[in-house]
Amino acid sequence: MHIVAKRLTKWMVRSVSLFLPEARAHDLERWRRGREDYWKFRRCDAVFASYGKSGRTWVRVMISRYYQLAHDVPDGIILGFDNFHKIDRDVPKIFFTHDNYLRQHLGHPDTKQDFYPLKTVLLVRKPQDVAVSQFFQWKYRMRPGKKALNQYPQHGSDTAVFDFVMDAEAGLPKIIAYLNLWASESSNIKDLLIVRYEDLRADTAQALERIVNFIGTPGSEAEIRAAVEFASVENMRAMEEKKTFWLSGSRMVAKDRKNPNSYKVRKAKVGGYRDYFDDEQVRQIDAIVDETLAPVFGYGSAAESTEAAGGR
Repeated sequence: MHIVAKRLTKWMVRSVSLFLPEARAHDLERWRRGREDYWKFRRCDAVFASYGKSGRTWVRVMISRYYQLAHDVPDGIILGFDNFHKIDRDVPKIFFTHDNYLRQHLGHPDTKQDFYPLKTVLLVRKPQDVAVSQFFQWKYRMRPGKKALNQYPQHGSDTAVFDFVMDAEAGLPKIIAYLNLWASESSNIKDLLIVRYEDLRADTAQALERIVNFIGTPGSEAEIRAAVEFASVENMRAMEEKKTFWLSGSRMVAKDRKNPNSYKVRKAKVGGYRDYFDDEQVRQIDAIVDETLAPVFGYGSAAESTEAAGGR
């Protein structure tokens, strides 16, 4: 019944939007997406929140593989809210969200009060790397309508990577504002696990074990290790090229197999943003993070210097 109502609402919104001004049509589409997110939000057992391009797909594939091994779920599909739960009731209903349409729908843009009672995993990544990865997502993977909906630079525009990263509506300022709100509200959330992408890269098995234990579905070391190996960068790229998860839509499908920048799994490199800028541009970008990002995530220059010296 829900699927029928979802498709009907989507059709109605798109039909009505043909006769509305662009701004009003975008508001209506954001409302539709927020409404769908809310349906899942109030029925889930756990929430995974993250800003886009923070490693969510990688984590999702790992967790999917873990549940396939631990609960005999069929191969070839990715965890999507309750699809695994329908196969095995011991697998929790997990809601993955970037908390953009949902936040607007709930009417609490400046607080995380709706998350307070929920078991929540917050996946974060160095903002500079997120911003560059978002640029390639915008340039090679994002549909024109999605760009307009989320107020990214216009489709087809010749926006340079530095300009994109510095853009208030698409780049660092927006990413930092997102993270700072979570930082300010973190102590109010009853069950919160913050997972850094960089820690996932450093010791993936340990981080995955923390995640599944936190969710309440602990498993064996062998299951953890197998899930980590399955979701390696090399294997995920191969699966993307072969369209292994074609049943899950375009999430794990390359837009252009000849263009490595069009893949969902691109470089997966910590600190790789520096490859795209000169020294002065890196200085400007890092200064924004140092001056405006909450220190709790450990992404400022001072915190990273301490970490490099072994004092994390």
